[in-house]
Amino acid sequence: MFIQTESTPNPATLKFLPGKEVLVQGTADFRDAETAAEASPLAGRLFEIPGVTGVFFGYDFITVTKDGPDWQHLKPAILGAIMEHFMSGAPVMASAAPSSEAGQTGEFYDKADEELVLTIKELLDTRVRPAVAQDGGDITFRGFENGTVFLHMKGACAGCPSSTATLKHGIQNLLRHFVPEVQQVEQVA
Repeated sequence: MFIQTESTPNPATLKFLPGKEVLVQGTADFRDAETAAEASPLAGRLFEIPGVTGVFFGYDFITVTKDGPDWQHLKPAILGAIMEHFMSGAPVMASAAPSSEAGQTGEFYDKADEELVLTIKELLDTRVRPAVAQDGGDITFRGFENGTVFLHMKGACAGCPSSTATLKHGIQNLLRHFVPEVQQVEQVA
């Protein structure tokens, strides 16, 4: 098994491409070892590596966020854990585990803005999320209120130094262009 790695705009996060599907549907974002171990054998295994502080699964990639040690010391252990997991045939997610997205609070917006929200979501799904996935992350719509779009950033995008620029210059300008009612974009946890 050959696992490729790619850097991301976030220097604390590295993208791992195992050459296989990781999650067929949706994404999973883990920010602590306890939640990871309950929901995913693979995420639990990765959190056992000292220095790992976050694990994110996309369709065909895994991003790992670290603190402290440099990548040259962590990368071999992460590659080994991913390879061992896939070679064992164990599932990526525990069968009874709910999606990590299920625990998040619902969306908020005025029902009168439903058409605007559908347009915003379509733009995010077709133009923004594919680009963000290339960088090892994901972005989801959380709400729309008084001209402000609220988005949640996950994976490599969470805590990335360039995420504010991505939000303000990239996504905000795109949404303003296609949906004039959008005045600004804000990140929410």
